[in-house]
Amino acid sequence: MLSYERLKKRPPELLAATGLTEPEYEQLLTAFESAHAKQYPPEHTLEGKVRQRRTGAGTKGQLSDFSDKLLFILIYVKTHPLQTLHGLSFNLSQGQTNYWIHHLLPVLQESLRALGHAPERSAAQVGANDLVRDGGAHLLLDGTERRRQRPQDKARQKEHYSGKKKAHTDKNLLLVHEHSGKVVYLSETVAGKKHDKKMADEAAIVYPAGATLAKDTGFQGYEPEGILTAQPKKSLQARN
Repeated sequence: MLSYERLKKRPPELLAATGLTEPEYEQLLTAFESAHAKQYPPEHTLEGKVRQRRTGAGTKGQLSDFSDKLLFILIYVKTHPLQTLHGLSFNLSQGQTNYWIHHLLPVLQESLRALGHAPERSAAQVGANDLVRDGGAHLLLDGTERRRQRPQDKARQKEHYSGKKKAHTDKNLLLVHEHSGKVVYLSETVAGKKHDKKMADEAAIVYPAGATLAKDTGFQGYEPEGILTAQPKKSLQARN
């Protein structure tokens, strides 16, 4: 079974699994425990009723430590594995894995907000977000795809099929700060068939004045007013 105590002794593996170093993990863990107590007060049951007995009674679950709870949800959001496969790494069934994902994801989101690391979700508020202005508004725009279960409905199958990935996918737009490396904006999730530029046009992101934006060929023709865009070009050698 994977555990934080095991992985923290192997910094490269911890970084590969979670995207965090040990000091970053410890900082997030403190916020995670506070957010969990706020989301699920220890004096109440998960159904919101006042506890008749103190917490900690009964058998210990596989995710009894907060450090392992955080590890569980970080690996899930970073790699997005099938729930059955993810559960195998923590000795959990698919049903238990599904429960813990829905139980811990709101806690992780609240933790990131408390630390000021949560990406902006409103395109209209991007220009006013502190993450965008940290060290100058030099931004990178990209679309990201992840595989999803094939829909049973034929119309939804067609909508989610990505010709680029040759698979059924979901997509999001990411706006990343060039210097800090932080995701400053995360768009709504859309079906994989939608083109990157169309997603950007529909999002109507409001950039801060004087911002610079790097983009790839998937955003050809996307030129928001008031900002300077840069798009890489293929060399003549590559074309030939």
